[in-house]
Order: sequence, then C-alpha cells, then structure tokens
Amino acid sequence: MPDTDVVIIGAGPVGLTLAVDLGRRGINCILIERKAAPQFLPKMERCNARTMEIYRRMGLADRIRAAGFPRDVPMDVFIVTSLVEPPLLHLKYPSVAEAQGIIAGTHDGSQPLEPYQLISQYTLEPLLKSVAETLPRVDVRYGCEYLSFEQDAAGVTAFAKHGAETKAITARYLVGCDGGGSLVRKQLGFQLEGEANILQLRQALYRCDDLFERIPIGKGRHYHVADNHAGFLIVQDSTKHFTLHAVVDQDSDMAAAFEQAVAMPVKYEMLYVGTWRQNLMVADRYQSGRVFLAGDAVHLMIPTGGLGMNSGVGDAIDLSWKLAATLQGWGGPALLASYEAERRPVGLRNVGASRFASLGRRKWRAAWRPELRDDTPEGAAARANLTTIASVEQRKGNEMIGAELGYFYAGSPLICPDEGAPPEDDITRYAPSTFPGVRLPHAWLPDGGAVQDRIADDRFSLLRLGGARPDPAPLADAFARHGAPFAVSDLPGYEPRDVYGRDLILVRPDLHVVWRGNAMPAEPERLAMIATGHAAT
Repeated sequence: MPDTDVVIIGAGPVGLTLAVDLGRRGINCILIERKAAPQFLPKMERCNARTMEIYRRMGLADRIRAAGFPRDVPMDVFIVTSLVEPPLLHLKYPSVAEAQGIIAGTHDGSQPLEPYQLISQYTLEPLLKSVAETLPRVDVRYGCEYLSFEQDAAGVTAFAKHGAETKAITARYLVGCDGGGSLVRKQLGFQLEGEANILQLRQALYRCDDLFERIPIGKGRHYHVADNHAGFLIVQDSTKHFTLHAVVDQDSDMAAAFEQAVAMPVKYEMLYVGTWRQNLMVADRYQSGRVFLAGDAVHLMIPTGGLGMNSGVGDAIDLSWKLAATLQGWGGPALLASYEAERRPVGLRNVGASRFASLGRRKWRAAWRPELRDDTPEGAAARANLTTIASVEQRKGNEMIGAELGYFYAGSPLICPDEGAPPEDDITRYAPSTFPGVRLPHAWLPDGGAVQDRIADDRFSLLRLGGARPDPAPLADAFARHGAPFAVSDLPGYEPRDVYGRDLILVRPDLHVVWRGNAMPAEPERLAMIATGHAAT
C-alpha cells in the first residue's frame, strides 16, 4: 500500500488549497514544503471573485475576509507624483462592502456571488495552513525538501530530505505546486514558452504604522508613482505594511524611492528587499502519467490584473475533484487526462490577459517626462498627456471581470457539445451564459438564497428550473451504473430560469456546466459517460 493517495510538492496558496480540498473530499494527501514555516513576504495581493466563490464552497470565504483588507476600504487606484500632491488620476472602485450591496441588488447573472478580497500571501498562506492541519486526511510537512520522483504504472515515489535524512514517500499521484522554478517540471522535461525576463524590478516591504491614516489624497490600495523608477506602492492588508516595486540599481535605493513616493516625514522600517522579473510564460505540458503541475509551475504572469495565484486556485479545484473521483473509483480514464485540455487554455488566456494589462501600464508609463512635476506650461502639458493616456490604459489592469468569470472549457472531452453560439471571449466584460463548459452564473432564488449554495460540490447535479419536472430516472440510472454521485435539484421561481435560459442544466462538482437542454437528453448513458470520463476519446 502506498503511504498516501496524493503527494503535493509546495505549500504556497495553490498547494495548500489543493490539500485542503482533497482533505475535505476524504482523500489522503501529504503536503511537503522546503520552508520551515510560511514566510512574511508579500506576493499575491488579491483573491478575485471566482477564487472567492471557490473558497465559499470550501467554507473559507468568511475567514479569508476577516483576515484580509478592511471591507469598507475601497480598491481605488491612484496615479500620483507623491502621496501628498493632488493625484493625476483617481480611479474609483467599490469596497467589498459596497460590492456585496451591488451583488445583492443584481438579478441578471452578471455579478459573481462573491466579490474580490484584498489579502496578502503572507496572510492567506498561514490561514490555509491552519485549516489543512485540522484535516485528518492531510499530513502537512514543512522543513521537508523535495528532491526528485519516480513513477510507474502503479504509482509515484517522491524523495524528500528532512534534516539529514532522505525519505521515500509513495503515492498514487503527485502534484507539483512548487512555483516558477519547479523542480517537478524540470524533471518532467516540460518547457516554459513565452516571454521571459521582460523587466527586472526590486520589491521592498516596509512597516509604517501611521502612514495609511495620514495619506491626504484618499484611501485606496494602489498608488502608482509617476516617476522614472516605475514606482508602485501597495497598501498591505494590515494597513501598517506597504510594498513598493521600482526599477532601481541597488537594494539600498529602495529606501530613497519610498521616501520620495511618501513625501512626508514618517517613521518606517524596511523589512525586506528582493528582486523579481516579469515573465509571461506557459508550460508546454501540464501532466505526464501520474504527475501533474499546477499554479506558477505551469504559468508565469505579471501581477498586473491579479491573475497568477487565482489561476492556480482554478487549477487546484479542477484537479482536486478529478483526483477524488478517480481514487473513489467512479472517474473514467478521460477524467484526469482532461486536466491539461481544460486548464492549459485557461493558462494561455490569462497570460494573454496579463500581457494586455501590462502593456496598458507600460503605455502610460512611457509618457513620463522629466518636467512632469514642474510648475511650468511644459510640466502641465506633460501631466495632462500622461493622465489622458492613463485614464484609458490603467483600467486594463483593474477591470478584468471577463478574465475572472468568463473562461470556459471549450473542447473538453468532459463537456457535451452544444449547437448554440459560445460566449464571446472578452476579458474586460462578462456576459452570463450556460454554454457547456462555462462556470454556472450566480443567480438568486425567491427566498434570497443563491443557486450556487444549493449545489453540492461532491456530485453531479441536474438543475430543473422554471417548473420543469421531467423524469430524471434514466440519467440518474446512467450515472449510477458508473458509481458516480448524482442528485436532482429543483430550483423554485422563474428568475434562475431567465438567467440560465434553459429548463435543465447538468453541473459538475466544480460548478462548470456539462450539458443543457429543455428536455431530458436522448442518450443519457452517453451523457453520463462523457461527464465522468468514460467516453472514448
């Protein structure tokens, strides 16, 4: 018998999310991480709307919101010459509290069930770790360095070093969530394709207890400094810590860059300085045999648009239910094989969205002129020109709801083909759809509940809407023949039917639509085989 079902390499947010979800599903897993503990370093800074929907289904959304950025502070974006001078541009975005009010009053499916949550990785990671450590099926091992793996038709053996001792861990499957420098990916021989080393920046973390309350130009999350350093100041979720990204020559230059951006006397401590490089790359493969990759191990994005970690959470959830189904005996051979077919196109799409957003920022940055701060006609003209460009281009990195909610699994072997037109691929706008492969849109029920909350995440669900009540027995029997969990959910009221546009919708455990129609499928066995991965490919 193997030591565990799944061994996960890397305990960042993606590996931890995968471990928690597998543990919830009753799957044994061992999570190994080289670091002795989560590090106090700011990396990702936002869980987007889709990720928060996922965490809601995992029972974690409220805890994440309680730990994150205050819900009443807006996610406003400022372009400034400093924090004390009138901003060149102020883009206003709703706070979490305001966004929740908008969602409550919207009934056309165009809003997510959950809004974004601003939260730093150094806050999210320990929270997820604490959850994982409460799950009896999850074995969390920090201070354990992954070395290599071997695999055969029956399983995988991972070799890891703990202290001076090297141990072999046997498992049915291995998932590499070990970041952009993934050793698992390198051992598999997979290549990253795209644009590498686009720009090198320094990132510094500061503690400054009273700065946030003293900012006179308005409260927000992001302050882009229009200077020759490409300075970008982020308020972290404690509101006492700040991150500055800048193009400077030396680590020591980050103190002067911070003081120039703040432009008022403050007491601060610079806690960390490091370098990072912008990359836009996707791996040529996501899986080989019993070994899979997720998160930064397979896609590297520029943080502009906030899609990196969020794409990785999508990878983890897609893989989690498929691993559970296979290990529980009802997933067919095409189920795990579909992981790359579904998630790699999303990785390519999100890298493209990140490129789109970063090009927008680069465009207005290129309008910087040395005379920008001068009280002269030339200075005024430079400010006006930069502001005009930024008012269009900066929005590209802040208004990406289509990238967050509008992805779908076109061509997946687990999705039933549909004769309708697929949704328009627009990363900046989202139009609700139930075209097979999409995420099921959020809709409200007459009692004020949400449709997504009525759909269990451990089974396939047939939604019957608008009073339609055809006999589900043939389809239920077809799923039962494969041992796959299946349930019927009768949704009252006509509002969900208006949003979804069909009487019947078959939804997967991860809330993606498998099939839709106004009558039961003519070939229920075929539909069940496709959905569970038993159909011939």
